[in-house]
Amino acid sequence: MTIKPEKINETLLHYAPGSAERSAVQQKITELKAAEVIIPMIINGKEVFTDQHVRIAPPHEHAYTLGYFCEGKGVHVSNAISAALHAKHSWAVKSLKERAAVFLKAADLISTTYRAEINAATMLGQSKNVYQAEIDSACELIDFFRLNVAFAYEIETIQPCSHEGIINRMIYRPLEGFIFALTPFNFTAIAGNLPAAPALMGNTVVWKPAYTQIYSARIIMKVLIEAGLPNGVINLIYTDGPVTGDIIFQHRQFAGLHFTGSTAVFKQISTTIHNNIDLYQNFPRIVGETGGKDFVLAHASCDVQALSVALVRGAFEYQGQKCSAASRAYIPASIWPSVREHIVHMLDEIKMGTVEDFSNFINAVIDEKAFDKIVRYIDAAKKDPEASIIAGGKYDKSIGYFIEPTIIEASNPQYVTMREEIFGPVLTVYVYKDSEWNQVLGIVDTTTPYALTGSIFAADSAIIEEAKKALYYSAGNLYINDKPTGAVVNQQPFGGARLSGTNDKAGSVLNLLRWVSPLVVKENLSPPHDYTYDFMKLQ
Repeated sequence: MTIKPEKINETLLHYAPGSAERSAVQQKITELKAAEVIIPMIINGKEVFTDQHVRIAPPHEHAYTLGYFCEGKGVHVSNAISAALHAKHSWAVKSLKERAAVFLKAADLISTTYRAEINAATMLGQSKNVYQAEIDSACELIDFFRLNVAFAYEIETIQPCSHEGIINRMIYRPLEGFIFALTPFNFTAIAGNLPAAPALMGNTVVWKPAYTQIYSARIIMKVLIEAGLPNGVINLIYTDGPVTGDIIFQHRQFAGLHFTGSTAVFKQISTTIHNNIDLYQNFPRIVGETGGKDFVLAHASCDVQALSVALVRGAFEYQGQKCSAASRAYIPASIWPSVREHIVHMLDEIKMGTVEDFSNFINAVIDEKAFDKIVRYIDAAKKDPEASIIAGGKYDKSIGYFIEPTIIEASNPQYVTMREEIFGPVLTVYVYKDSEWNQVLGIVDTTTPYALTGSIFAADSAIIEEAKKALYYSAGNLYINDKPTGAVVNQQPFGGARLSGTNDKAGSVLNLLRWVSPLVVKENLSPPHDYTYDFMKLQ
Protein backbone atom coordinates (compact mmCIF):
# COMPACT_ATOMS: atom_id res chain seq x y z
CA MET A 1 0.00 0.00 0.00
CA THR A 2 1.30 3.44 -0.94
CA ILE A 3 0.21 6.62 0.83
CA LYS A 4 -0.12 8.68 -2.33
CA PRO A 5 -1.38 6.39 -5.11
CA GLU A 6 -0.93 6.99 -8.80
CA LYS A 7 -4.12 7.62 -10.74
CA ILE A 8 -4.44 4.06 -11.99
CA ASN A 9 -7.83 2.38 -12.11
CA GLU A 10 -8.39 -1.06 -10.61
CA THR A 11 -7.94 -3.97 -13.03
CA LEU A 12 -11.24 -5.48 -14.15
CA LEU A 13 -11.60 -9.25 -13.76
CA HIS A 14 -13.62 -11.08 -16.42
CA TYR A 15 -14.93 -14.24 -14.68
CA ALA A 16 -14.40 -16.52 -17.68
CA PRO A 17 -15.33 -20.18 -17.27
CA GLY A 18 -12.64 -21.99 -15.32
CA SER A 19 -11.09 -18.81 -13.93
CA ALA A 20 -10.09 -18.51 -10.29
CA GLU A 21 -12.25 -15.41 -9.78
CA ARG A 22 -15.32 -17.20 -11.14
CA SER A 23 -14.84 -20.12 -8.77
CA ALA A 24 -14.25 -17.79 -5.83
CA VAL A 25 -17.43 -15.78 -6.33
CA GLN A 26 -19.51 -18.92 -6.92
CA GLN A 27 -18.19 -20.41 -3.69
CA LYS A 28 -18.93 -17.18 -1.82
CA ILE A 29 -22.51 -17.12 -3.18
CA THR A 30 -22.99 -20.63 -1.81
CA GLU A 31 -21.59 -19.61 1.58
CA LEU A 32 -23.71 -16.48 1.84
CA LYS A 33 -26.90 -18.31 0.93
CA ALA A 34 -26.15 -20.93 3.58
CA ALA A 35 -25.73 -18.32 6.33
CA GLU A 36 -28.93 -16.55 7.37
CA VAL A 37 -27.44 -13.41 8.90
CA ILE A 38 -28.79 -10.87 11.37
CA ILE A 39 -27.31 -7.50 10.36
CA PRO A 40 -26.81 -4.89 13.11
CA MET A 41 -26.36 -1.17 12.75
CA ILE A 42 -22.89 0.18 13.50
CA ILE A 43 -22.92 3.20 15.81
CA ASN A 44 -19.69 4.49 17.37
CA GLY A 45 -17.97 1.36 16.09
CA LYS A 46 -20.30 -0.94 18.03
CA GLU A 47 -22.86 -3.41 16.70
CA VAL A 48 -26.39 -2.33 17.58
CA PHE A 49 -29.10 -4.99 17.46
CA THR A 50 -32.83 -4.30 17.77
CA ASP A 51 -35.95 -6.42 18.12
CA GLN A 52 -37.32 -5.14 14.80
CA HIS A 53 -35.99 -7.49 12.12
CA VAL A 54 -36.65 -6.80 8.42
CA ARG A 55 -36.26 -9.69 5.98
CA ILE A 56 -33.78 -9.56 3.08
CA ALA A 57 -34.46 -11.62 -0.05
CA PRO A 58 -32.81 -11.80 -3.48
CA PRO A 59 -34.95 -9.87 -6.00
CA HIS A 60 -34.60 -12.78 -8.43
CA GLU A 61 -35.66 -15.35 -5.81
CA HIS A 62 -37.88 -13.49 -3.39
CA ALA A 63 -39.04 -16.59 -1.47
CA TYR A 64 -35.47 -17.17 -0.27
CA THR A 65 -34.29 -15.50 2.93
CA LEU A 66 -30.73 -14.20 2.98
CA GLY A 67 -31.11 -12.79 6.45
CA TYR A 68 -32.55 -9.86 8.37
CA PHE A 69 -31.42 -6.38 9.26
CA CYS A 70 -32.13 -4.67 12.55
CA GLU A 71 -34.31 -1.65 11.92
CA GLY A 72 -33.63 1.28 14.22
CA LYS A 73 -35.69 4.10 15.68
CA GLY A 74 -35.25 7.80 16.29
CA VAL A 75 -33.00 7.19 19.28
CA HIS A 76 -30.52 5.43 17.03
CA VAL A 77 -30.40 8.41 14.68
CA SER A 78 -29.66 10.67 17.65
CA ASN A 79 -27.02 8.27 18.94
CA ALA A 80 -25.34 8.19 15.52
CA ILE A 81 -25.22 11.99 15.42
CA SER A 82 -23.76 12.10 18.91
CA ALA A 83 -21.13 9.51 17.98
CA ALA A 84 -20.16 11.47 14.85
CA LEU A 85 -19.83 14.72 16.78
CA HIS A 86 -17.85 13.03 19.56
CA ALA A 87 -15.38 11.58 17.03
CA LYS A 88 -15.15 14.83 15.08
CA HIS A 89 -12.15 16.54 16.67
CA SER A 90 -9.83 13.54 16.94
CA TRP A 91 -10.51 12.58 13.32
CA ALA A 92 -10.30 16.11 11.91
CA VAL A 93 -6.90 16.81 13.45
CA LYS A 94 -5.34 13.72 11.91
CA SER A 95 -3.14 14.38 8.92
CA LEU A 96 -4.34 13.55 5.43
CA LYS A 97 -1.71 10.82 5.40
CA GLU A 98 -3.30 9.18 8.46
CA ARG A 99 -6.85 9.44 7.14
CA ALA A 100 -5.81 8.30 3.66
CA ALA A 101 -4.18 5.18 5.06
CA VAL A 102 -7.59 3.88 6.19
CA PHE A 103 -9.17 4.16 2.77
CA LEU A 104 -6.13 2.87 0.90
CA LYS A 105 -6.10 -0.16 3.19
CA ALA A 106 -9.85 -0.63 2.57
CA ALA A 107 -9.24 -0.51 -1.18
CA ASP A 108 -6.54 -3.17 -0.86
CA LEU A 109 -8.82 -5.38 1.21
CA ILE A 110 -11.63 -5.15 -1.34
CA SER A 111 -9.20 -5.81 -4.17
CA THR A 112 -8.03 -9.02 -2.49
CA THR A 113 -9.60 -10.53 0.63
CA TYR A 114 -13.15 -9.24 0.22
CA ARG A 115 -13.53 -9.03 -3.56
CA ALA A 116 -15.54 -12.24 -3.95
CA GLU A 117 -17.64 -11.51 -0.87
CA ILE A 118 -18.67 -7.96 -1.77
CA ASN A 119 -19.40 -8.99 -5.36
CA ALA A 120 -21.43 -11.99 -4.22
CA ALA A 121 -23.39 -9.87 -1.73
CA THR A 122 -24.16 -7.32 -4.46
CA MET A 123 -25.22 -10.08 -6.83
CA LEU A 124 -27.56 -11.67 -4.30
CA GLY A 125 -28.92 -8.58 -2.59
CA GLN A 126 -29.27 -6.29 -5.63
CA SER A 127 -29.64 -8.88 -8.43
CA LYS A 128 -26.58 -7.87 -10.43
CA ASN A 129 -24.86 -10.32 -12.72
CA VAL A 130 -21.21 -10.97 -11.96
CA TYR A 131 -19.89 -8.47 -14.50
CA GLN A 132 -22.14 -5.66 -13.27
CA ALA A 133 -21.10 -6.47 -9.69
CA GLU A 134 -17.40 -6.51 -10.60
CA ILE A 135 -17.44 -3.09 -12.28
CA ASP A 136 -19.40 -1.67 -9.35
CA SER A 137 -18.75 -3.18 -5.94
CA ALA A 138 -15.16 -4.10 -6.71
CA CYS A 139 -13.57 -1.83 -9.32
CA GLU A 140 -15.48 1.40 -8.86
CA LEU A 141 -15.47 1.27 -5.08
CA ILE A 142 -11.73 0.55 -5.06
CA ASP A 143 -11.22 3.44 -7.49
CA PHE A 144 -13.21 5.81 -5.29
CA PHE A 145 -11.17 4.93 -2.23
CA ARG A 146 -7.77 5.09 -3.95
CA LEU A 147 -8.27 7.96 -6.37
CA ASN A 148 -10.07 10.16 -3.85
CA VAL A 149 -6.85 10.04 -1.86
CA ALA A 150 -4.94 11.26 -4.91
CA PHE A 151 -7.51 14.05 -5.39
CA ALA A 152 -7.20 15.04 -1.74
CA TYR A 153 -3.44 15.43 -2.12
CA GLU A 154 -4.06 17.56 -5.21
CA ILE A 155 -6.30 19.83 -3.16
CA GLU A 156 -3.58 20.35 -0.57
CA THR A 157 -1.24 21.61 -3.32
CA ILE A 158 -3.65 24.42 -4.20
CA GLN A 159 -2.02 27.19 -2.21
CA PRO A 160 -2.09 31.00 -2.42
CA CYS A 161 0.83 33.12 -3.55
CA SER A 162 3.29 34.35 -0.93
CA HIS A 163 5.44 37.44 -1.46
CA GLU A 164 8.63 38.47 0.35
CA GLY A 165 8.09 38.79 4.07
CA ILE A 166 4.67 37.08 4.00
CA ILE A 167 3.69 33.42 4.18
CA ASN A 168 0.16 32.59 3.00
CA ARG A 169 -1.27 29.16 3.53
CA MET A 170 -4.58 27.45 2.79
CA ILE A 171 -5.77 24.90 5.34
CA TYR A 172 -8.52 22.58 4.13
CA ARG A 173 -10.66 22.08 7.20
CA PRO A 174 -13.61 19.67 7.32
CA LEU A 175 -17.03 21.23 7.61
CA GLU A 176 -18.18 22.20 11.11
CA GLY A 177 -20.73 19.64 12.26
CA PHE A 178 -21.66 16.23 10.81
CA ILE A 179 -22.46 14.97 7.31
CA PHE A 180 -25.51 12.91 6.38
CA ALA A 181 -24.94 10.36 3.58
CA LEU A 182 -28.15 9.03 2.04
CA THR A 183 -27.31 6.30 -0.47
CA PRO A 184 -29.18 4.33 -3.18
CA PHE A 185 -29.67 0.65 -3.94
CA ASN A 186 -28.29 0.49 -7.44
CA PHE A 187 -24.55 0.97 -6.92
CA THR A 188 -22.61 -0.49 -4.02
CA ALA A 189 -19.76 1.84 -5.00
CA ILE A 190 -21.94 4.92 -4.61
CA ALA A 191 -23.12 3.64 -1.24
CA GLY A 192 -19.48 3.40 -0.16
CA ASN A 193 -18.30 6.67 -1.68
CA LEU A 194 -20.99 8.97 -0.31
CA PRO A 195 -19.94 8.53 3.35
CA ALA A 196 -16.25 7.89 2.57
CA ALA A 197 -15.51 11.01 0.49
CA PRO A 198 -16.47 13.47 3.26
CA ALA A 199 -14.78 11.27 5.86
CA LEU A 200 -11.50 11.33 3.93
CA MET A 201 -11.57 15.13 4.15
CA GLY A 202 -11.89 14.98 7.95
CA ASN A 203 -15.66 14.96 8.37
CA THR A 204 -17.65 12.49 10.43
CA VAL A 205 -20.76 10.93 8.98
CA VAL A 206 -24.16 9.43 9.63
CA TRP A 207 -24.82 6.95 6.81
CA LYS A 208 -28.28 5.64 5.92
CA PRO A 209 -28.27 3.21 2.97
CA ALA A 210 -31.34 2.13 1.01
CA TYR A 211 -32.97 -0.85 2.70
CA THR A 212 -32.48 -2.86 -0.51
CA GLN A 213 -28.70 -2.34 -0.38
CA ILE A 214 -28.04 -3.13 3.28
CA TYR A 215 -26.88 -6.67 2.47
CA SER A 216 -23.77 -5.34 0.70
CA ALA A 217 -23.46 -2.15 2.76
CA ARG A 218 -22.53 -4.27 5.77
CA ILE A 219 -19.50 -5.58 3.86
CA ILE A 220 -18.31 -2.03 3.17
CA MET A 221 -18.54 -1.18 6.85
CA LYS A 222 -16.79 -4.39 7.86
CA VAL A 223 -13.92 -3.58 5.50
CA LEU A 224 -13.59 0.02 6.75
CA ILE A 225 -13.45 -1.13 10.37
CA GLU A 226 -10.83 -3.75 9.54
CA ALA A 227 -8.88 -1.05 7.70
CA GLY A 228 -8.66 0.98 10.91
CA LEU A 229 -11.55 3.45 10.68
CA PRO A 230 -11.89 4.95 14.18
CA ASN A 231 -15.14 4.58 16.09
CA GLY A 232 -17.77 7.17 15.25
CA VAL A 233 -16.25 8.45 12.00
CA ILE A 234 -18.91 6.68 9.91
CA ASN A 235 -22.07 5.49 11.65
CA LEU A 236 -24.29 3.07 9.73
CA ILE A 237 -28.01 3.18 10.55
CA TYR A 238 -31.10 1.43 9.18
CA THR A 239 -33.97 3.75 10.02
CA ASP A 240 -37.20 4.98 8.48
CA GLY A 241 -36.70 7.92 6.11
CA PRO A 242 -39.15 10.45 7.61
CA VAL A 243 -38.07 9.58 11.17
CA THR A 244 -34.43 10.05 10.18
CA GLY A 245 -35.08 13.32 8.37
CA ASP A 246 -37.03 14.83 11.24
CA ILE A 247 -33.99 14.45 13.48
CA ILE A 248 -31.13 15.06 11.04
CA PHE A 249 -32.51 18.17 9.38
CA GLN A 250 -33.48 19.86 12.63
CA HIS A 251 -30.08 19.42 14.24
CA ARG A 252 -28.07 22.62 14.69
CA GLN A 253 -24.84 20.90 13.70
CA PHE A 254 -26.10 19.38 10.45
CA ALA A 255 -23.35 20.45 8.04
CA GLY A 256 -24.01 18.73 4.75
CA LEU A 257 -25.91 16.17 2.71
CA HIS A 258 -24.31 13.70 0.29
CA PHE A 259 -27.20 12.17 -1.66
CA THR A 260 -27.98 9.91 -4.57
CA GLY A 261 -31.60 9.03 -5.22
CA SER A 262 -34.79 10.29 -6.78
CA THR A 263 -35.38 13.86 -7.87
CA ALA A 264 -38.61 14.01 -5.85
CA VAL A 265 -36.89 13.02 -2.61
CA PHE A 266 -34.00 15.43 -3.23
CA LYS A 267 -36.43 18.27 -3.86
CA GLN A 268 -38.27 17.49 -0.64
CA ILE A 269 -35.07 17.31 1.40
CA SER A 270 -33.71 20.52 -0.15
CA THR A 271 -36.94 22.32 0.71
CA THR A 272 -36.77 21.07 4.29
CA ILE A 273 -33.16 22.22 4.66
CA HIS A 274 -33.92 25.67 3.28
CA ASN A 275 -36.98 26.00 5.52
CA ASN A 276 -34.82 25.12 8.52
CA ILE A 277 -31.93 27.38 7.56
CA ASP A 278 -32.22 29.51 10.71
CA LEU A 279 -31.60 26.43 12.85
CA TYR A 280 -28.11 25.72 11.56
CA GLN A 281 -24.77 27.08 12.68
CA ASN A 282 -23.59 27.12 9.04
CA PHE A 283 -25.17 26.98 5.61
CA PRO A 284 -25.24 23.21 4.93
CA ARG A 285 -23.58 21.87 1.80
CA ILE A 286 -26.14 20.05 -0.36
CA VAL A 287 -24.63 17.65 -2.89
CA GLY A 288 -26.98 15.42 -4.83
CA GLU A 289 -27.14 13.22 -7.90
CA THR A 290 -30.73 12.44 -8.83
CA GLY A 291 -32.74 11.17 -11.79
CA GLY A 292 -32.18 11.03 -15.50
CA LYS A 293 -34.02 10.49 -18.74
CA ASP A 294 -30.94 9.78 -20.75
CA PHE A 295 -30.89 10.06 -24.52
CA VAL A 296 -29.24 8.42 -27.48
CA LEU A 297 -29.35 10.61 -30.58
CA ALA A 298 -28.37 8.98 -33.85
CA HIS A 299 -27.53 10.64 -37.16
CA ALA A 300 -27.96 8.85 -40.47
CA SER A 301 -24.17 8.77 -40.92
CA CYS A 302 -23.57 6.63 -37.82
CA ASP A 303 -22.27 3.08 -37.46
CA VAL A 304 -25.51 1.10 -37.22
CA GLN A 305 -24.01 -1.93 -35.49
CA ALA A 306 -22.24 0.20 -32.86
CA LEU A 307 -25.44 2.14 -32.27
CA SER A 308 -27.47 -1.04 -31.86
CA VAL A 309 -25.06 -2.54 -29.32
CA ALA A 310 -24.99 0.73 -27.39
CA LEU A 311 -28.78 0.79 -27.22
CA VAL A 312 -29.00 -2.75 -25.89
CA ARG A 313 -26.17 -2.40 -23.39
CA GLY A 314 -26.99 1.17 -22.41
CA ALA A 315 -30.69 0.52 -21.88
CA PHE A 316 -30.73 -2.98 -20.41
CA GLU A 317 -27.57 -3.69 -18.42
CA TYR A 318 -28.56 -4.01 -14.78
CA GLN A 319 -32.18 -3.99 -15.92
CA GLY A 320 -32.03 -0.28 -16.77
CA GLN A 321 -31.61 0.59 -13.09
CA LYS A 322 -28.77 3.02 -13.65
CA CYS A 323 -29.31 6.77 -13.38
CA SER A 324 -27.39 6.94 -16.66
CA ALA A 325 -29.31 4.21 -18.52
CA ALA A 326 -30.42 4.94 -22.08
CA SER A 327 -34.17 5.38 -21.86
CA ARG A 328 -35.06 7.46 -24.95
CA ALA A 329 -33.58 7.18 -28.42
CA TYR A 330 -33.97 9.28 -31.55
CA ILE A 331 -33.28 7.30 -34.72
CA PRO A 332 -33.47 8.58 -38.34
CA ALA A 333 -35.97 6.78 -40.55
CA SER A 334 -33.35 5.80 -43.12
CA ILE A 335 -31.48 3.53 -40.71
CA TRP A 336 -34.33 2.52 -38.37
CA PRO A 337 -35.25 -0.76 -40.16
CA SER A 338 -31.66 -1.95 -39.89
CA VAL A 339 -31.27 -0.77 -36.27
CA ARG A 340 -34.54 -2.42 -35.33
CA GLU A 341 -33.48 -5.71 -36.89
CA HIS A 342 -30.17 -5.66 -35.02
CA ILE A 343 -31.59 -4.87 -31.58
CA VAL A 344 -34.53 -7.27 -31.86
CA HIS A 345 -32.10 -10.02 -32.86
CA MET A 346 -29.88 -9.29 -29.85
CA LEU A 347 -32.83 -9.25 -27.48
CA ASP A 348 -34.03 -12.58 -28.86
CA GLU A 349 -30.68 -14.06 -27.81
CA ILE A 350 -30.52 -12.47 -24.36
CA LYS A 351 -31.29 -14.71 -21.40
CA MET A 352 -32.99 -13.56 -18.20
CA GLY A 353 -32.95 -15.21 -14.78
CA THR A 354 -30.99 -15.73 -11.58
CA VAL A 355 -27.54 -14.21 -11.06
CA GLU A 356 -26.26 -17.68 -10.21
CA ASP A 357 -26.51 -18.65 -13.88
CA PHE A 358 -23.67 -16.67 -15.43
CA SER A 359 -25.18 -16.95 -18.91
CA ASN A 360 -27.99 -14.58 -17.92
CA PHE A 361 -27.60 -11.03 -19.19
CA ILE A 362 -30.78 -9.78 -17.47
CA ASN A 363 -31.71 -10.37 -13.85
CA ALA A 364 -34.52 -9.01 -11.66
CA VAL A 365 -35.55 -5.46 -10.84
CA ILE A 366 -34.95 -4.49 -7.25
CA ASP A 367 -38.32 -5.07 -5.57
CA GLU A 368 -42.07 -5.40 -6.04
CA LYS A 369 -42.71 -1.65 -5.83
CA ALA A 370 -40.31 -1.04 -8.71
CA PHE A 371 -41.73 -3.98 -10.65
CA ASP A 372 -45.29 -2.68 -10.37
CA LYS A 373 -44.31 0.84 -11.42
CA ILE A 374 -42.45 -0.34 -14.52
CA VAL A 375 -45.23 -2.70 -15.51
CA ARG A 376 -47.77 0.13 -15.41
CA TYR A 377 -45.82 1.96 -18.12
CA ILE A 378 -45.59 -1.18 -20.26
CA ASP A 379 -49.28 -2.00 -19.92
CA ALA A 380 -50.26 1.57 -20.76
CA ALA A 381 -48.09 1.49 -23.89
CA LYS A 382 -49.77 -1.72 -25.05
CA LYS A 383 -53.11 0.11 -25.11
CA ASP A 384 -51.96 3.48 -26.45
CA PRO A 385 -52.32 4.24 -30.20
CA GLU A 386 -49.23 6.47 -29.96
CA ALA A 387 -47.03 3.54 -28.90
CA SER A 388 -46.20 0.03 -30.03
CA ILE A 389 -44.13 -2.65 -28.30
CA ILE A 390 -41.53 -3.92 -30.77
CA ALA A 391 -39.63 -6.14 -28.33
CA GLY A 392 -40.26 -7.59 -24.91
CA GLY A 393 -43.27 -6.43 -22.93
CA LYS A 394 -43.66 -9.58 -20.83
CA TYR A 395 -43.11 -9.83 -17.08
CA ASP A 396 -43.51 -12.24 -14.18
CA LYS A 397 -43.04 -11.81 -10.43
CA SER A 398 -43.99 -15.30 -9.28
CA ILE A 399 -40.37 -16.29 -8.55
CA GLY A 400 -38.46 -13.04 -8.94
CA TYR A 401 -39.21 -9.53 -10.20
CA PHE A 402 -38.48 -10.25 -13.85
CA ILE A 403 -39.32 -7.86 -16.68
CA GLU A 404 -38.23 -8.53 -20.24
CA PRO A 405 -36.10 -5.86 -21.93
CA THR A 406 -38.82 -3.81 -23.59
CA ILE A 407 -38.62 -1.43 -26.54
CA ILE A 408 -41.47 0.95 -27.25
CA GLU A 409 -41.72 2.79 -30.54
CA ALA A 410 -43.52 6.10 -30.00
CA SER A 411 -45.08 8.13 -32.79
CA ASN A 412 -45.16 11.21 -30.56
CA PRO A 413 -41.78 12.57 -29.34
CA GLN A 414 -43.59 13.85 -26.24
CA TYR A 415 -45.02 10.44 -25.37
CA VAL A 416 -44.96 9.78 -21.62
CA THR A 417 -42.16 7.20 -21.74
CA MET A 418 -40.00 9.71 -23.64
CA ARG A 419 -40.43 12.18 -20.77
CA GLU A 420 -40.74 10.39 -17.43
CA GLU A 421 -38.03 8.45 -15.64
CA ILE A 422 -39.00 4.77 -15.40
CA PHE A 423 -35.83 3.26 -13.90
CA GLY A 424 -36.28 -0.13 -15.48
CA PRO A 425 -35.61 -2.13 -18.66
CA VAL A 426 -37.69 0.06 -20.96
CA LEU A 427 -36.31 1.98 -23.95
CA THR A 428 -38.55 4.24 -26.02
CA VAL A 429 -37.59 5.06 -29.62
CA TYR A 430 -38.81 7.98 -31.69
CA VAL A 431 -38.16 7.63 -35.41
CA TYR A 432 -37.65 10.97 -37.14
CA LYS A 433 -37.38 11.97 -40.77
CA ASP A 434 -33.77 12.47 -41.77
CA SER A 435 -34.62 16.00 -42.91
CA GLU A 436 -35.79 16.87 -39.36
CA TRP A 437 -32.33 16.67 -37.77
CA ASN A 438 -32.33 20.30 -36.61
CA GLN A 439 -35.81 20.03 -35.10
CA VAL A 440 -34.84 16.85 -33.29
CA LEU A 441 -31.92 18.60 -31.62
CA GLY A 442 -34.40 20.97 -30.00
CA ILE A 443 -36.72 18.12 -29.03
CA VAL A 444 -33.91 16.20 -27.30
CA ASP A 445 -32.95 19.31 -25.33
CA THR A 446 -36.45 20.29 -24.16
CA THR A 447 -38.42 17.05 -23.71
CA THR A 448 -37.44 16.31 -20.10
CA PRO A 449 -36.33 18.34 -17.07
CA TYR A 450 -33.27 16.12 -16.62
CA ALA A 451 -29.69 16.57 -17.83
CA LEU A 452 -27.65 13.61 -16.66
CA THR A 453 -26.18 11.62 -19.57
CA GLY A 454 -26.58 11.44 -23.32
CA SER A 455 -25.02 9.90 -26.42
CA ILE A 456 -24.51 11.20 -29.93
CA PHE A 457 -23.87 8.69 -32.72
CA ALA A 458 -22.55 10.10 -35.99
CA ALA A 459 -19.63 9.62 -38.35
CA ASP A 460 -19.58 13.22 -39.56
CA SER A 461 -17.43 15.39 -37.24
CA ALA A 462 -19.29 18.55 -38.27
CA ILE A 463 -22.58 16.92 -37.28
CA ILE A 464 -21.11 15.89 -33.93
CA GLU A 465 -19.96 19.45 -33.24
CA GLU A 466 -23.37 20.81 -34.21
CA ALA A 467 -25.09 18.38 -31.83
CA LYS A 468 -22.68 19.16 -28.99
CA LYS A 469 -23.48 22.87 -29.30
CA ALA A 470 -27.23 22.31 -29.46
CA LEU A 471 -27.14 19.93 -26.48
CA TYR A 472 -24.65 21.98 -24.45
CA TYR A 473 -26.79 21.90 -21.29
CA SER A 474 -28.63 18.66 -21.99
CA ALA A 475 -26.24 16.38 -20.11
CA GLY A 476 -23.54 16.43 -17.46
CA ASN A 477 -21.85 13.45 -19.12
CA LEU A 478 -21.95 13.35 -22.92
CA TYR A 479 -20.70 10.40 -24.94
CA ILE A 480 -19.77 10.37 -28.61
CA ASN A 481 -20.31 7.04 -30.39
CA ASP A 482 -20.66 5.21 -27.09
CA LYS A 483 -23.43 4.21 -24.70
CA PRO A 484 -24.38 6.77 -22.01
CA THR A 485 -23.47 4.46 -19.10
CA GLY A 486 -20.21 3.25 -17.59
CA ALA A 487 -18.58 6.39 -16.18
CA VAL A 488 -15.19 5.54 -14.69
CA VAL A 489 -13.65 7.35 -11.72
CA ASN A 490 -11.06 9.90 -12.86
CA GLN A 491 -11.94 9.26 -16.51
CA GLN A 492 -15.53 10.45 -16.71
CA PRO A 493 -16.33 12.26 -13.43
CA PHE A 494 -20.05 11.78 -12.96
CA GLY A 495 -22.97 14.12 -12.37
CA GLY A 496 -25.76 16.01 -14.10
CA ALA A 497 -27.43 19.38 -13.96
CA ARG A 498 -30.99 20.69 -14.32
CA LEU A 499 -33.13 18.30 -12.24
CA SER A 500 -30.46 15.59 -12.36
CA GLY A 501 -28.57 17.05 -9.41
CA THR A 502 -25.97 19.55 -8.34
CA ASN A 503 -23.34 18.25 -10.81
CA ASP A 504 -20.53 18.04 -8.26
CA LYS A 505 -18.79 15.29 -10.22
CA ALA A 506 -18.14 12.24 -8.09
CA GLY A 507 -14.86 10.70 -9.10
CA SER A 508 -13.00 14.00 -9.30
CA VAL A 509 -11.39 16.68 -7.16
CA LEU A 510 -14.54 18.80 -7.53
CA ASN A 511 -16.63 16.58 -5.27
CA LEU A 512 -14.03 16.53 -2.48
CA LEU A 513 -13.84 20.33 -2.51
CA ARG A 514 -17.46 20.37 -1.36
CA TRP A 515 -16.49 18.72 1.93
CA VAL A 516 -13.95 21.29 3.09
CA SER A 517 -14.14 24.80 4.53
CA PRO A 518 -10.83 26.44 3.63
CA LEU A 519 -9.01 28.60 6.14
CA VAL A 520 -6.48 31.11 4.82
CA VAL A 521 -3.65 31.93 7.22
CA LYS A 522 -1.40 34.93 6.57
CA GLU A 523 1.83 35.18 8.55
CA ASN A 524 3.63 38.49 8.33
CA LEU A 525 7.37 38.01 8.99
CA SER A 526 8.01 41.76 9.20
CA PRO A 527 4.90 43.52 10.56
CA PRO A 528 4.81 47.37 10.36
CA HIS A 529 5.60 49.43 13.43
CA ASP A 530 4.23 52.77 12.19
CA TYR A 531 0.58 53.37 11.35
CA THR A 532 1.34 56.03 8.73
CA TYR A 533 1.63 55.50 4.96
CA ASP A 534 3.88 57.24 2.44
CA PHE A 535 0.98 59.17 0.87
CA MET A 536 0.46 60.98 4.18
CA LYS A 537 3.88 62.62 4.13
CA LEU A 538 4.05 66.32 3.16
CA GLN A 539 6.99 65.86 0.81
